[in-house]
Amino acid sequence: MAASFFERVAELERARTPFALATVVVRHPPVSSHLGDRAIVFADGRMQGFVGGACSRDIVRRQAVAAMRSGTGRLVQIRPGAPPDADDAAPVGTVIVPMACTSEGAVDVYVEPHLPPRVLLVAGATPVARSLVGLGELLDGFRVVRVLQETDLADLSPEDLRGVIALSALGEFLRGLEPGERASLVAVVATQGHYDEPVLETLLDAQALPYIGLLASRRRAAGVFATLAASGIARERIERVRNPAGLDIGARRPGDVAISILAEIVAIVAAIEPQAVRPESLSEKLAADPVCGMDVEIAVDAQRAEHDGRSYYFCGAGCRTIFQEDPSRYAVAAHA
Repeated sequence: MAASFFERVAELERARTPFALATVVVRHPPVSSHLGDRAIVFADGRMQGFVGGACSRDIVRRQAVAAMRSGTGRLVQIRPGAPPDADDAAPVGTVIVPMACTSEGAVDVYVEPHLPPRVLLVAGATPVARSLVGLGELLDGFRVVRVLQETDLADLSPEDLRGVIALSALGEFLRGLEPGERASLVAVVATQGHYDEPVLETLLDAQALPYIGLLASRRRAAGVFATLAASGIARERIERVRNPAGLDIGARRPGDVAISILAEIVAIVAAIEPQAVRPESLSEKLAADPVCGMDVEIAVDAQRAEHDGRSYYFCGAGCRTIFQEDPSRYAVAAHA
């Protein structure tokens, strides 16, 4: 069982599928989960595995999606009777969530997001481009892809062709990326005048990218931008290209210039929310229990009741019974 679980994790990693791994690390009975219980949570909220009953499950599901959105892991402490603002004083990286169900147990679940690496696309066969490729491969969370003109490909050995695509295949490569990968891609055009325009034209034809840098003097960049504008590319799209590329650290040598560009990329993407998760994908499948406030799955949760033509969903039979004793009270609270 354990082997098949981790094989599934490895399979998702290879496929660059975003997911979060949830693991029970502390338990205080009575709870249905055990130490080491694990689950995989996908970007749309689907869950494979087990980390607890209905109450814990939906809390972990929510927290896993939030972790994927932030790109950082968290320790989720589910506690009975905890005040709603309990996590305000919690240590960094810890979230305390009230347990609204009747169980008096508590559980801690560590949630670790696994997001596909951000694509760093480097165009060019110049010394700066080669330095960008070498240094970029050292960055955590990045996958380097190099773009070369067909005539440049002949100069590479078969081993050096790994991670390289031809300029003519750039458009197809971008279209083949998952939407989240394409939206998070960063690119540096370092051809230094050889094929700046066709690379930029293809990149600007894709959706808005968080970073496109052009390695060129301001004068040459102005000429490149004029050519792009003459080809019909809108001015606001051309203005997305950063020139000069990189932070001003007085860099002159190719390696130093590459460092300045990568430092600028790291600074920019650090403030960008990961694109792997769309929050509405989960919220559309959940409803709030009108009694305890717990999020429950609309599609699969069997505990439901009708009142005044509306459907209400519950984390368990206890909340459903309480609702049915005075439905008007809780129906008003649910829609307040």
